[in-house]
Amino acid sequence: MARASNGESVLSKHLRVLGAFEASEPFLTLSAISERAGLALSTSHRLVSELEREGLLERMPDLTYRLGVRLWELACRTPGALGLREIARPWLQQVHARVRQHVQLAVLSGTEVVFLDRLSARDAVINATLIGGRLPLNVSSSGLVLLAHGGPELLEQVLGAPLARYNEDTIQTPAQLREALRRVRADGWAVTEGHIHAESRGIAVPVHGAHHDVIAALSVVVPNDGTSALGYVELLAQAAREISSAMRAAYLPTGHPAATPGGRFRPLVASSVRSMEYLESLPAGAAPASEP
Repeated sequence: MARASNGESVLSKHLRVLGAFEASEPFLTLSAISERAGLALSTSHRLVSELEREGLLERMPDLTYRLGVRLWELACRTPGALGLREIARPWLQQVHARVRQHVQLAVLSGTEVVFLDRLSARDAVINATLIGGRLPLNVSSSGLVLLAHGGPELLEQVLGAPLARYNEDTIQTPAQLREALRRVRADGWAVTEGHIHAESRGIAVPVHGAHHDVIAALSVVVPNDGTSALGYVELLAQAAREISSAMRAAYLPTGHPAATPGGRFRPLVASSVRSMEYLESLPAGAAPASEP
């Protein structure tokens, strides 16, 4: 891999450019990209031009840039995050039909939680998350679930930096965080009451993958009204079990009696039996384009 004179790879610099974009700021000028990526303007111009040629960035009529559709296309081919989102969506919809607030699916990314999917009602309580957005692990119920199952190295990494704070109820000290994680492991779920906004309460449970490890958190954000969380926990736990079962079935060998119908598309696609049969009947490379 080519490396710049300072020892940083060219790929790393490309990733710094792509990482300059956030859900809250999806359109950036070249100068903003340069500043956010910490690169010289001339270097940013060259890297942006390369990424634009490959479809990873797109230039808008006002000369700002946005992330290219090709990034989404490539991401949809992974059996990881977006495959999980596809498989989990029916159960998110079932939970949302019951709670009529916010239902979320999140995964671990470094020392943050990234939200893959979210369903919301127009009159739901305040929620700080966005699809593709991030939050520090210590502030949300999803983050606590993922951190509780992330191992001691992750916890020490989180505690090696100042803990994020949104208000006086946010977990702020190592002792508070360790106690909260102990409760999550003992109970099997997490509740954060007003940790981001006083009006809202997060409730989350773990989702297990094909190898029974925790791969995600399923959560709701509901009114912080002092009512028992157990009804929400039961609803989430049932949905998480269904998602976990579907993930295991998707990764079983083709022909296994418990495997999801289909073959090469199973880890990525959740669809009707006949649809899966049709997709599998197509020659390799001739499948229709995927859709969100």
